[in-house]
Amino acid sequence: MDKVATFFHLLGALLLVAGIVLAGTAFETARRRQRPVEIALLLGLTRIGVLLVALGSVLAGIFGLWLVNIEHYDYASGWIDAAIALYLTALLLGGLGGQRPKQARKLAQQLAADDKPANGQLGALLNDRVSLAENYASLLLILVILTLMVFKP
Repeated sequence: MDKVATFFHLLGALLLVAGIVLAGTAFETARRRQRPVEIALLLGLTRIGVLLVALGSVLAGIFGLWLVNIEHYDYASGWIDAAIALYLTALLLGGLGGQRPKQARKLAQQLAADDKPANGQLGALLNDRVSLAENYASLLLILVILTLMVFKP
Protein backbone atom coordinates (compact mmCIF):
# COMPACT_ATOMS: atom_id res chain seq x y z
CA MET A 1 0.00 0.00 0.00
CA ASP A 2 2.85 2.41 0.67
CA LYS A 3 3.91 2.23 -3.00
CA VAL A 4 0.40 3.14 -4.15
CA ALA A 5 0.28 6.06 -1.72
CA THR A 6 3.75 7.21 -2.75
CA PHE A 7 2.89 6.97 -6.45
CA PHE A 8 -0.26 9.05 -6.15
CA HIS A 9 1.37 11.53 -3.79
CA LEU A 10 4.21 12.08 -6.26
CA LEU A 11 1.77 12.21 -9.18
CA GLY A 12 -0.17 14.85 -7.29
CA ALA A 13 2.98 16.85 -6.62
CA LEU A 14 3.97 16.66 -10.30
CA LEU A 15 0.51 17.74 -11.46
CA LEU A 16 0.53 20.58 -8.95
CA VAL A 17 3.90 21.87 -10.10
CA ALA A 18 3.05 21.36 -13.79
CA GLY A 19 -0.17 23.31 -13.32
CA ILE A 20 1.65 26.15 -11.58
CA VAL A 21 4.23 26.30 -14.38
CA LEU A 22 1.56 26.22 -17.12
CA ALA A 23 -0.68 28.83 -15.47
CA GLY A 24 2.25 31.06 -14.55
CA THR A 25 3.87 30.91 -17.97
CA ALA A 26 0.60 31.58 -19.81
CA PHE A 27 -0.23 34.45 -17.45
CA GLU A 28 3.20 36.09 -17.71
CA THR A 29 3.08 35.76 -21.50
CA ALA A 30 -0.42 37.29 -21.57
CA ARG A 31 0.85 40.26 -19.53
CA ARG A 32 3.27 41.06 -22.34
CA ARG A 33 0.69 41.01 -25.13
CA GLN A 34 -1.30 43.96 -26.43
CA ARG A 35 -4.15 42.40 -28.39
CA PRO A 36 -7.16 41.26 -26.34
CA VAL A 37 -7.63 38.15 -28.50
CA GLU A 38 -4.10 36.98 -27.65
CA ILE A 39 -4.52 37.86 -23.98
CA ALA A 40 -7.84 35.98 -23.82
CA LEU A 41 -6.32 32.92 -25.50
CA LEU A 42 -3.32 32.83 -23.16
CA LEU A 43 -5.43 33.40 -20.07
CA GLY A 44 -7.70 30.62 -21.30
CA LEU A 45 -4.68 28.31 -21.09
CA THR A 46 -4.28 29.23 -17.44
CA ARG A 47 -7.58 27.45 -16.80
CA ILE A 48 -5.92 24.16 -17.77
CA GLY A 49 -3.11 24.96 -15.35
CA VAL A 50 -5.62 25.70 -12.60
CA LEU A 51 -7.33 22.36 -13.25
CA LEU A 52 -3.97 20.58 -12.94
CA VAL A 53 -3.25 22.49 -9.72
CA ALA A 54 -6.62 21.50 -8.28
CA LEU A 55 -6.22 17.82 -9.19
CA GLY A 56 -2.60 17.77 -8.01
CA SER A 57 -3.51 19.49 -4.75
CA VAL A 58 -6.17 16.93 -3.95
CA LEU A 59 -3.94 13.96 -4.80
CA ALA A 60 -0.87 15.32 -3.00
CA GLY A 61 -2.90 16.25 0.05
CA ILE A 62 -4.88 13.05 0.46
CA PHE A 63 -2.04 10.69 -0.32
CA GLY A 64 0.44 12.78 1.64
CA LEU A 65 -1.69 12.42 4.76
CA TRP A 66 -2.02 8.71 4.06
CA LEU A 67 1.77 8.43 3.78
CA VAL A 68 2.18 10.10 7.15
CA ASN A 69 -0.02 7.38 8.60
CA ILE A 70 1.64 4.51 6.68
CA GLU A 71 5.16 5.64 7.58
CA HIS A 72 4.14 6.09 11.24
CA TYR A 73 5.22 9.72 11.36
CA ASP A 74 3.77 11.78 14.15
CA TYR A 75 1.21 14.27 12.83
CA ALA A 76 2.52 16.64 15.50
CA SER A 77 6.03 16.63 13.99
CA GLY A 78 7.13 20.17 13.24
CA TRP A 79 7.91 19.57 9.58
CA ILE A 80 4.54 17.90 8.98
CA ASP A 81 2.64 20.67 10.76
CA ALA A 82 4.62 23.24 8.80
CA ALA A 83 3.98 21.47 5.49
CA ILE A 84 0.22 21.27 6.14
CA ALA A 85 0.01 24.93 7.21
CA LEU A 86 2.09 26.05 4.22
CA TYR A 87 0.02 23.86 1.88
CA LEU A 88 -3.26 25.38 3.04
CA THR A 89 -1.78 28.89 2.91
CA ALA A 90 -0.42 28.31 -0.60
CA LEU A 91 -3.81 27.10 -1.81
CA LEU A 92 -5.53 30.11 -0.27
CA LEU A 93 -3.04 32.58 -1.74
CA GLY A 94 -3.21 30.92 -5.16
CA GLY A 95 -7.00 31.05 -5.11
CA LEU A 96 -7.00 34.71 -4.13
CA GLY A 97 -4.25 35.57 -6.60
CA GLY A 98 -6.17 33.96 -9.44
CA GLN A 99 -9.18 36.25 -9.18
CA ARG A 100 -7.72 39.24 -11.07
CA PRO A 101 -6.41 37.09 -13.94
CA LYS A 102 -9.87 35.52 -14.16
CA GLN A 103 -11.42 38.98 -14.41
CA ALA A 104 -8.78 39.94 -16.97
CA ARG A 105 -9.61 36.87 -19.07
CA LYS A 106 -13.31 37.74 -19.10
CA LEU A 107 -12.61 41.38 -19.99
CA ALA A 108 -10.13 40.39 -22.72
CA GLN A 109 -12.72 38.00 -24.20
CA GLN A 110 -15.30 40.79 -24.23
CA LEU A 111 -12.89 43.27 -25.80
CA ALA A 112 -11.88 40.69 -28.42
CA ALA A 113 -15.53 39.90 -29.20
CA ASP A 114 -16.27 43.62 -29.61
CA ASP A 115 -13.08 44.05 -31.69
CA LYS A 116 -11.81 46.71 -29.28
CA PRO A 117 -8.20 47.33 -28.23
CA ALA A 118 -6.84 46.61 -24.78
CA ASN A 119 -7.68 49.31 -22.28
CA GLY A 120 -6.34 50.55 -18.98
CA GLN A 121 -8.71 48.37 -16.99
CA LEU A 122 -7.33 45.23 -18.64
CA GLY A 123 -3.77 46.39 -18.02
CA ALA A 124 -4.58 47.12 -14.38
CA LEU A 125 -6.04 43.64 -13.90
CA LEU A 126 -3.02 41.98 -15.49
CA ASN A 127 -0.54 44.03 -13.48
CA ASP A 128 -2.32 44.05 -10.11
CA ARG A 129 0.51 44.02 -7.56
CA VAL A 130 -1.49 42.30 -4.82
CA SER A 131 -2.52 39.50 -7.15
CA LEU A 132 1.04 39.07 -8.40
CA ALA A 133 2.34 38.99 -4.82
CA GLU A 134 -0.25 36.38 -3.81
CA ASN A 135 0.60 34.14 -6.76
CA TYR A 136 4.36 34.39 -6.33
CA ALA A 137 4.06 33.87 -2.57
CA SER A 138 1.99 30.75 -3.26
CA LEU A 139 4.71 29.46 -5.59
CA LEU A 140 7.37 30.16 -2.99
CA LEU A 141 5.40 28.25 -0.35
CA ILE A 142 5.07 25.25 -2.68
CA LEU A 143 8.84 25.27 -3.15
CA VAL A 144 9.33 25.38 0.63
CA ILE A 145 6.93 22.42 0.98
CA LEU A 146 8.88 20.45 -1.63
CA THR A 147 12.06 21.17 0.33
CA LEU A 148 10.41 19.95 3.55
CA MET A 149 9.24 16.78 1.84
CA VAL A 150 12.68 15.99 0.48
CA PHE A 151 14.77 16.77 3.57
CA LYS A 152 12.24 16.00 6.36
CA PRO A 153 14.14 17.99 9.01
